Amino acid sequence: MSHASMTAPVRSGQAKAKRRPAGEIPRFIATRVAGLAVTLFIASLVVFGALYAAPGSPLTYLTHGRTMSPEALAQITAEHHLDDPVWQQYLSWLGGVAQGDFGTSIIYHQPVESLVGGRASTTTLLVLMAAAIVLVVGLATGTLAGLKPGRLSRSAMAGATAAMAVPTSVGAVVLIIVFAVDLEWFPVFGAGQAGLDAVYHLVLPSVALALASVAFVARLAQTAIRQELSADHVQTAISRGLPRGVVVRRHVMRNAAIPVLTVAGLTAAGLIAGSVIVEQVFQLGGLGQFLVTSVQQKDFPVVQAICLVYVAAFIVLNTLIDIAYTLLDPRVSIGKKDS
Repeated sequence: MSHASMTAPVRSGQAKAKRRPAGEIPRFIATRVAGLAVTLFIASLVVFGALYAAPGSPLTYLTHGRTMSPEALAQITAEHHLDDPVWQQYLSWLGGVAQGDFGTSIIYHQPVESLVGGRASTTTLLVLMAAAIVLVVGLATGTLAGLKPGRLSRSAMAGATAAMAVPTSVGAVVLIIVFAVDLEWFPVFGAGQAGLDAVYHLVLPSVALALASVAFVARLAQTAIRQELSADHVQTAISRGLPRGVVVRRHVMRNAAIPVLTVAGLTAAGLIAGSVIVEQVFQLGGLGQFLVTSVQQKDFPVVQAICLVYVAAFIVLNTLIDIAYTLLDPRVSIGKKDS
């Protein structure tokens, strides 16, 4: 029997993708990019409006509640354009943001973009390392549990689930006590110098950040693989004599990767949010720790900038994943729905 005849049931058992009309994919991407721009605009409104939604007036935070002369108050009001209408202040702030100007820090009296940019590399590296751990460990554990059920896979899934139940702050403290204080394998605090030293310093923080997401990805991968293994076209291909390894590589793993991709955005959002806690525990000096400090100091230009960076990163990442998911799975329609 030829290889083509053996694989024919596999192809017939899968949903056949229709050839997409020329120009449909560019229109789809343009629609998603337009939606991204609208979402970022709404996010900027929320971030800027948070200053006015907080109790008290912005002038109170700018002066830290101190009694000042009318001349000094007038100077601060004019400097921050507080006497302008709110919509005009927003447009002025948005225009500066579009040019990379987030204003001046109230506490440090320095451009906000320089303060944020100097700390962004630490947070970016932390999130990337945690994401790599989640993908490698989570996918490996889920794949093992899905393809080879047994005592080893069950133990691995149980360990991952137990790690998921541990709060990020508690896991970070335990890692510090065991691997930094007792074993002295890793430093306790700080982000280190640029390069390999920074990677070395961020090993424990990235593990602490990834713990909660590993079990989530592992369970999702396990479920997706088992569903694909029980699909009719896969069982038919195996019964016709097609090597199991070929079926797993070409059909099971490829189709099982699609649902994992759909939750990648949620996982990334969890890592970005969790980085605030991890940076505070390990004193990494990244955006998360700087955000907490700026909130405590009521340095609103810095708070607005960091919040906008976090929201923009999350929205852009999810838009890219949405586009990639639709393009990778031809069964998903990107045109108008049939009436």
